[in-house]
Amino acid sequence: MSAPLTTRIWREQPEPDNPLAARSAHCHGYDVYGEMLGHAGWADMLFLLLQGEAPWPEQRALLEMLAVALANAGPRDAAVHAAMASAVGGAPAAAALMAALSVGAGRHGGARDVFDAMTAWLECGADLPAWQRLLARPAAAAPDVWPDRERAAGFEPRGPAGAGIVRQALHAMAGLPQARQLRWLAEHREALEAVAGRPLAMSGVAAAALGDLGLSPAQGEMLFLLLRLPGAAAHALEQGARGYKRFPFPAVQLDEEATA
Repeated sequence: MSAPLTTRIWREQPEPDNPLAARSAHCHGYDVYGEMLGHAGWADMLFLLLQGEAPWPEQRALLEMLAVALANAGPRDAAVHAAMASAVGGAPAAAALMAALSVGAGRHGGARDVFDAMTAWLECGADLPAWQRLLARPAAAAPDVWPDRERAAGFEPRGPAGAGIVRQALHAMAGLPQARQLRWLAEHREALEAVAGRPLAMSGVAAAALGDLGLSPAQGEMLFLLLRLPGAAAHALEQGARGYKRFPFPAVQLDEEATA
């Protein structure tokens, strides 16, 4: 009999007559197809894969709410816009999602911004003076593959006023039992925004929520990328069918410029 395929996360027992086919699969000890399927939800599986244990009901509720909040950033978002542009040009499905991942990976409201904000939580915790010192100093980062930050992680790159949906998401999730960082952020949002000189961004809310779930910055960065894909996929499908002549924003902007 062929030996099972085993990693720290996953264990597969092969079929007796076909070593390339799995007879059973276990995730951190849980029988995925024999026990979990039909009983566990999407949030349970995500949490189990990343954390190695099943979530408590409070953790599941927070992850499900965060998944809804991040599912569709909308066509104003650069990552969604990239997926739409890819699809309208006739690119295959994988290319549209890769475009969304590439554009949504960086420090301008993207996944690396979440990583940086989660790292700041590890440094400052619930210490308001520590946050004020961090936000008051120039936004710098250690040399890596990403461009330097132009503002504090987790805050909008432009605009004096923040988005209403960011405040709605923050206050909705802050009411959950698991949301310690989110509650603190909701209580001190205005003070933090005053020091940063910019409004809180959805990436900042996501960073606090992912920290409340016990994820590391690297785990949070990866999950943020994953949770934002559904909206990019849906808009890419819609725009691919509508065609370039009905692409939402550029035509409106051109008309406004022509009449200005």
